[in-house]
Amino acid sequence: MRFLFIVQGEGRGHMTQAISLQNILCKNGHKLSKVIIGKSSRREIPDFFYKKIHCKIESIDSPNFVVGKHNKKIQILKSIFYNIYYLRRYLSSIRKINRIVKIEKPDVIINFYDILGGLFYLFYNPKIPFYCIGHQYLISHPEFIFPKGHKIDKFLLQLNNRITSFRANWLLALSFREIKNQLHKKLFVAPPLLRKEILEQNTKNENFIHGYILNNGYANEICDWHKQNRNVKAHFFWDKKTRKQTTSVHNNLSFHKIDDQKFIDYMRRCSGFATTAGFESICEAMYLGKPILMIPTAGHYEQKCNALDAKINGAGIISNTFDLDKLIAYIPIHKNNTSEFKHWVNQSEFYFNYILSLNNRKDYDHFSIHCDYLPNTR
Repeated sequence: MRFLFIVQGEGRGHMTQAISLQNILCKNGHKLSKVIIGKSSRREIPDFFYKKIHCKIESIDSPNFVVGKHNKKIQILKSIFYNIYYLRRYLSSIRKINRIVKIEKPDVIINFYDILGGLFYLFYNPKIPFYCIGHQYLISHPEFIFPKGHKIDKFLLQLNNRITSFRANWLLALSFREIKNQLHKKLFVAPPLLRKEILEQNTKNENFIHGYILNNGYANEICDWHKQNRNVKAHFFWDKKTRKQTTSVHNNLSFHKIDDQKFIDYMRRCSGFATTAGFESICEAMYLGKPILMIPTAGHYEQKCNALDAKINGAGIISNTFDLDKLIAYIPIHKNNTSEFKHWVNQSEFYFNYILSLNNRKDYDHFSIHCDYLPNTR
């Protein structure tokens, strides 16, 4: 079959998931004809995505978050008004998606959590099977545990899920663990889509902290902490466009622009990982058995959900700030129970190849019968 991907460009995770799924599809005889990626003025699409996706890429202007003056906190209300202001630009992007779909004639469209992918289906309703992939869809599962409070944030996340998945045939909810599908909600629980490079790594401990920050303002927190702890080696990754590949603040503290191979190499060699609670980087650290300190980006409710879900599944601990003392204290007591998680992740090729092959079946009502072959539907 011919596939077309629509990928949100706001976070690194959606891009690495798209690369992983493309590898699965091509290995099983399918073809990815084109990728449409949402971009914004705030972030660069990293070079590794262009190198690894192995097909033509079309970029479109897509909604994104607005951050505060210190480049840390996500400002939800301002983000809403900002994206309403640029609505005409986004409508133009939706028309561009429609033109691309007419030219490419894909058999299946897969949306990696971009709002415009859902709005394209709302406005144009193409008769093409539509799958939506993301950890965010797991919040519709009755076993999902939410952070306490945050009722408005919870509603907005549920609304965003709905917008990204208008007219979707199935929601493929990436999960830290195997739990039962909710077929009446069109919700299929699937393993994380980790890159093959992660699956092939041999790990060791070279006694340094590895990290990733979504918003560059958190670098100041890390620098302030390191002034009092100069003997600790730390390497953090960011996507600050104005800086060179590596910025050395101190002999023992460096910030690196996103580079997939370097990121993986530091991950496999570190003693612990500190991150702003994106789903994909947490999964990569879990697979390699690394203790994790999760600092949800301020105002980013989705990351609060990620962090709590990961903590429940034994990934690590949660903090409000980059207080790396907490990670250093946690490393020796972390219980490295990676075997069950690895087994779950290693089934991803089977799960996705099977689910997506169901597009060849005319009667979706029999999907529950076919799913009896899969462990988490019995």
